[in-house]
Amino acid sequence: MKRFYREVSVAETADGHRVLLDGRAVKTQGGRAQAVPSRPLAQALAAEWADQGDEIDPTRFFMRDLADYAIDVVAPDPAQTCATLIGYAETDTLCYRAYPDEPFAARQHTDWEPLVTAAEARFDVRFVRVAGVIHRPQPPETLARLRAHIDGHDAFALAGLHTLTSLAASLIIGLAALESAMTIDALWDAANLEELWQAELWGKVPEAEARRARRHATFAAAARFTALARG
Repeated sequence: MKRFYREVSVAETADGHRVLLDGRAVKTQGGRAQAVPSRPLAQALAAEWADQGDEIDPTRFFMRDLADYAIDVVAPDPAQTCATLIGYAETDTLCYRAYPDEPFAARQHTDWEPLVTAAEARFDVRFVRVAGVIHRPQPPETLARLRAHIDGHDAFALAGLHTLTSLAASLIIGLAALESAMTIDALWDAANLEELWQAELWGKVPEAEARRARRHATFAAAARFTALARG
């Protein structure tokens, strides 16, 4: 698609902050008003439009797409997104470890245990750690407390949290990306610990490295999206 606008601006309206293309407000892909909760986020959305060339590249609209997801999908039914997130808590990657006599178990304990214990303290919960891959349920009170915490997030935070959690296969990491002092790079390394361990043992595979770099960029962008939405 050829670029069809010249000027990109941001305006504050009764329902939030909106991007204007030649003075006309952008709508979501679902046809709703694309009103976001903060000016910084609206400016980030505007920058994506402004940075397009003569031909529009849809792959360069990450912020827009996540905002549209928040408005079109999450906001009409936030309970469904919350339920999906709690599903990640039930099988959180950080709770499934190698057997104690395996070398990888020590690395998991070093890199993952501080994240798990920090989450336990932050949310006043207890996570069951599992040796092996056989599923064991997390305590119902843990899931209930996490659900109560997640329910307090707005649609934009939930959209960002869903992206972070699904990429990490860990609600613990997803929540840490929103609320802890750890860097996004450190959290991403924790989420990819097994791949990093294999690369250290057997060497790096260029295709796998490129895929991980792309996912890392998406993870970082989702964290930035949620931070901007908070203003």
